[in-house]
Parts: sequence; C-alpha cells; structure tokens
Amino acid sequence: MGTILTFFQSTSHTHTRELFFSVSALCVAIVIGLALHFLAFRILARIRKTQPKEQPRLLGALQRLNQPARYIVLLTGIFFVLPWLHVPLEWTKVVFKTLAVLWFASLGWLMVSSVYMLEDLLVARYDMSVSDNLRARRIRTQMQLLRRMAIIFLIVIDAGLILSVFRDSSIWHYGAGLLASAGLASLVLATAAKSSAENLLAGLQIALTEPIRLDDVVIVEGEWGKIEEITTTYVVVKIWDLRRLVVPLTYFIEKPFQNWTRQSSNLLGTAFLYVDYSVPVEALRQEFTRVLEASKQWDRAVNALQVTDVCQGTLQIRCLASSANASDLFDLRCIIREEMIGFIQKNYPDAFPRTRFAAVGESDPFSSRDRARDRDEPLLALPR
Repeated sequence: MGTILTFFQSTSHTHTRELFFSVSALCVAIVIGLALHFLAFRILARIRKTQPKEQPRLLGALQRLNQPARYIVLLTGIFFVLPWLHVPLEWTKVVFKTLAVLWFASLGWLMVSSVYMLEDLLVARYDMSVSDNLRARRIRTQMQLLRRMAIIFLIVIDAGLILSVFRDSSIWHYGAGLLASAGLASLVLATAAKSSAENLLAGLQIALTEPIRLDDVVIVEGEWGKIEEITTTYVVVKIWDLRRLVVPLTYFIEKPFQNWTRQSSNLLGTAFLYVDYSVPVEALRQEFTRVLEASKQWDRAVNALQVTDVCQGTLQIRCLASSANASDLFDLRCIIREEMIGFIQKNYPDAFPRTRFAAVGESDPFSSRDRARDRDEPLLALPR
C-alpha cells in the first residue's frame, strides 16, 4: 500500500513539474513576443519623430500593421516553444494544425493590412481638396482598383496556404490545387462567372486607361453627378440631388458617356438672352463684363457676348463665360441671367421681346390716310 502511494505521489509530482515547465515556457514565449513587438514599434516611433511633417501619415499607416504583427509574433513564439511543451501525443497534431491555421490567417491579415498601408502612404501625398486635383484623382482611382485586385489575389493565396496545412488528408490536394491555379484565376472566373470576370477585367482596363476617376463630373443616363466610388464590379455616381446611381463597370467601357473633367475641371458655359431688336448690344456687352469681373466664380479666361441668331421677333444673344469647375459654372450662369435681366429691366424696359401686329382694313389709320391723299380729300377723323 505504501509503495502504491509513493508511486502516485511521484507521478503527480512529475506531472505537476511538467505542467509548471510548460506554462512557464508558454508565458516566456508570449512575453518575449510582446517585448519584440513593442521594441519594433518603438523604433518605428523614433523614426517618425525624425520626420515631423510625415508623422501623422506614417502613424496612421503603421497603425494598420499593429494588431496583425502582434499576433504573428505571439504565434511564432508559441511555435518555437511547442516542442518543449508536454502536450499529450494525441493532441500534438491538433495543436500544431490549429496554430498553423491561425498563423497563416494572421499572415493573410498582415499582407492585406500591408496593402492598405501602401495605399495610404501613396494616396496621402496627393491632396483632393485643391481645385486642380486631376493627378490626385488619377492616383486614387488606380490605387483603389489595384488594391482590391491585390487583396483578392492575396486571399486566394492565403486560403491555399491554410488548406495546405492538412497534409495528411484529402484537403491538402485542394490547397495545392488552389495555389497552382492562382495564376489562372481569371480563366476560372471567366468560365464560372462571366459577368463578374468581365467587370474585373473592366476594372483593370479602367485603372490603366482612366476613362473615369474618383470625383470626376460625368453625365450618365442623362443624370449629372460625380464619381463617388469605384469597386471591382460597379461604380457609384453621386447625383446632384444626393441620389446614387449604381452602374456596372462594363458600362463605362461599352457605352458613351460625358466626362466633364477628363483632362481638367475648367468648363465653358452659356446663358442665352432673347431681346427686342432695339436693345443696344454694346451696352449689354459692357454690363456682361462688369458682372463677370464682380463674380468670384469666373476664372477670367473666357468672356464673350455675341448675337448668335436673329429670329422673327427677337435677337438671340449668347453670354459665354468660363469657370474653374462645374459647380462654380452653374452658379455663374445663374448670376449672369439674373444680373443681365435686371440690367435690361432697369435701363431698357422696352427691349424685351414683343409681338408686333397691324390691323388691316377700314379701321387701319394708315390705310385711311393713304386713301384720303389719293382722293385729295381732307382727313376728317382717324379711328383711335
């Protein structure tokens, strides 16, 4: 009996010692991993302090790597101490595969975060708030489309790596096949989902040829709006009345549309006036110049007032002006109409279009005069 008790006590003492050693090794690995992560980001923080102008940009970009890098370091440390941990043999494969799946998932998270970080660093160099933001819109559009395609590719690669962990089962074949087919993903998509593949290829074509960019002013399906978002399958157009028009990517490759900011945001606009023949055109031209010079929406590039048509009862006068962007141009055209109509009302009220007619017959005073003169008779009365 004493021998049995001694055996159980020694066995319990051995298991306790092994458990204590395993927990200690695991804690040491976690602490070392967190310390390495802390030191790495402290060093990066010191580098940021040497570049104060770039500090906010770098801080926001590196913040994306903080969480996935922490998990990568922790899981790597656990992998190193795993052989020294006293894990039951039947649980060894399960623990190893679980850690491998988590490590590859964290690696995929880190790669996707790296793509976002690179996009942030590149895009932050270009300001979208300036009036001439053509280059900034071009870079943002290209980076947004390329970022989405890169993330899709990385997810496919990461899924293949996760499936390849299961080497001893049939799942490994799926992982190996997924990795082997990553370069032929476009062909697989073309056969499995033709419309999705077309939109994906259209997105790549839009990123390279740039028929549209973010914040471009376009007219699509008769609607005026701005390009708000470009995804891998569709484009969101923000219409002037805050509605959203969702258009597939292939629309901008296959159908015609108007892009008012393709090369620059400068635009020409017209305001038409319909006045009587008696209006002095030169006075209107001088007033038009005064209106433009007093308006902050005019970019001082184009100023022209011309009689573009002579109708049966009116003159068609075109007021042509330029502005830096579509919004300012709309306001400028409204100002021109209001100011020019007010000027005509105040100075030439009789110059608005009117309809002329003359009564023909005995009641016509001119006809009565003509008949009296022809007969050498005195003109007694004229109808009023």
